Amino acid sequence: MKPADQLSEFVRHAMAQGGSRDQIARALAHAGWSEPEIDEAIHGWEVSPGLPPVPRPRPYASAQEALLYGLLFLSLGMIGWHVCDLGMALVDRLIPDPAEGYSYRYGSSARWSIASLIAFAPLFLLLNRKVAGMSRDDAGRRRSLVRKWFASLTLLVASLVFLGDGIYVIYALLNGELTARFAVKAALVAGVAGLVFAYYRGELND
Repeated sequence: MKPADQLSEFVRHAMAQGGSRDQIARALAHAGWSEPEIDEAIHGWEVSPGLPPVPRPRPYASAQEALLYGLLFLSLGMIGWHVCDLGMALVDRLIPDPAEGYSYRYGSSARWSIASLIAFAPLFLLLNRKVAGMSRDDAGRRRSLVRKWFASLTLLVASLVFLGDGIYVIYALLNGELTARFAVKAALVAGVAGLVFAYYRGELND
């Protein structure tokens, strides 16, 4: 039997014998279990008068949701990437560098980003609507482990982008290379990362 199953079974027996949640938590903490493990085990059972402890639904995972959230993760990443690419091309046009000239490469890159956004934006909106409906259906019941893992991965990537952007800005400032064009581009990247972070802000408290 896995340690988590042993812990859950102990909590069930303790509740069946009339032990309170506080008593059980103190006993488990004294035995060396961590607070998150204790909370998860205790909240896995519902006590009803006249009945043995009733198990609550546990988080679940499914291959269908893995595909759904994987596509949502990919769509969000592609949208964020190409929004930044288009924004930087616009900044290059609005704040030109005399040492550089506008070339066909920038126009081609902008067209590629526009094409990608046209393809991925509707997919993202469709998937987001589907996920929102699934979240409402699961509210107060079972939690999706796939959703939490992909949300955590997205938050990790957004945090790394935000930190990397900040480090690059500080480096440019210390090196005397922080121009207005560079600052606007850095703000654009930070803004996109912040929007992605805000999209999954609810997962931090789940």
